[in-house]
Amino acid sequence: MPTLAVTLDRDLGTPLGAQLAAAVRERVGDGRLAPGTRLPSSRALARDLGVARSVVEQAWAQLVAEGWLEGRHGAGTFVAIVRLSPDAGARPAPAPAPDPALLRLSAGHPWVDPAHHAAWRRAWREVGTAAPPAGYPDPRGDADLRAALAERLRRTRGLAVTGDDVRLTSGTTEGLRHLLAGLPPGPVGVEDPGYRAAVAVVRATGRTVVDVPALRPPARAEELAGLVAHYVTPAHQHPLGPVMPAPARAALLAAAREAGTLVVEDDYDSEFRYDVAPVPALASLDPGRVALLGTVSKSVSPALRLGWLVAPTAVLERVDAYREVTHDTPSWPAQRALLSLLRDGYVDHAVRSARRVYARRAARVTQVLGPWLGGPVAGMYASLPLPAARAEAAHRAARAAGYDVPLLSDAARSSGATGLVLGFGGCTDAQLEEALAAIRGALA
Repeated sequence: MPTLAVTLDRDLGTPLGAQLAAAVRERVGDGRLAPGTRLPSSRALARDLGVARSVVEQAWAQLVAEGWLEGRHGAGTFVAIVRLSPDAGARPAPAPAPDPALLRLSAGHPWVDPAHHAAWRRAWREVGTAAPPAGYPDPRGDADLRAALAERLRRTRGLAVTGDDVRLTSGTTEGLRHLLAGLPPGPVGVEDPGYRAAVAVVRATGRTVVDVPALRPPARAEELAGLVAHYVTPAHQHPLGPVMPAPARAALLAAAREAGTLVVEDDYDSEFRYDVAPVPALASLDPGRVALLGTVSKSVSPALRLGWLVAPTAVLERVDAYREVTHDTPSWPAQRALLSLLRDGYVDHAVRSARRVYARRAARVTQVLGPWLGGPVAGMYASLPLPAARAEAAHRAARAAGYDVPLLSDAARSSGATGLVLGFGGCTDAQLEEALAAIRGALA
């Protein structure tokens, strides 16, 4: 019976059983362990390696499942004898190595300061001491949290609202779905290029999506005729980046009033302006004609899955009726955790901290890719309008360097827009430098 000269490294992130399985797989693959060779017992090998017997048993079970080993009742574990066709090799081919994982630099992946973990722990401790609702939670959302969010919306977005005007959601996409449940049948206008998830939600509700040029908002009622709603991102158009100018905002609202169309404002990252002060919400100009969707995915964490909806009273009443039946409301513990984070000032602190990081990274992106940018960089991503061939070349170069940089065409429909959308939130400074170098190399 051969001995196995295997070294296991406890400092690696790989489990010991997986290390052992990989070592045996390699030895079978290169012929050092011939077919039919009997292997040491799990007890003996565990003693030799100084590991628990379960480590060896797990490795043997994995290799038996993969066909490298076979167990013979009462005899032990052996290297499998593979029946090969005449043109096959002499032993099983090693499993192909998996492709290295790519880091996706998406427009929606925020930077979260690791120094804020203590605030999270405090929040969840507070949740643990709070008494949960006796039955189903309020379909509108936790009353205290709605009041806290209303105060924040008054302070940061200029909305004259109270907690009664706010509904808690599991993010902007769920908020849009619930909002559409409170509207009559009819098609919905969506910016093109625009937020793909919004398009998917509209279509999933059985409604038709009408493409509206992203940089030319409707200015006349005829352009909104027949649309029950029109979805926009006026504070930072997703994914092209510009702010909707004041004259265009006024014209859109006037056209929506005349056409009877509800304007749906996705306020996804308005707090992350660092070149100018955040632009007031469109909903603050005409709360009777605009529904506002917000989220904490960019300011707190995408994992929390919380957001809010503010809409005209008649629409909210229909949304409430829908949620009363479906019980489709966010997790109560998550709501209470967010309430704690708001009360202790964590959210304001997190926004300020992230804004500083984004400002520094935006300046670096502008320095490296300035000639190809579509305009000033804001938020946590930059848009680079490019011919399709150049965008594809830069996309491939970034992938070769280990980064998946989304194509602008992924967010385009009838517009045919092409280019790159480089997110710089969900990475380190060093990773951003690598991605920038790859993109610039392909473009230059």
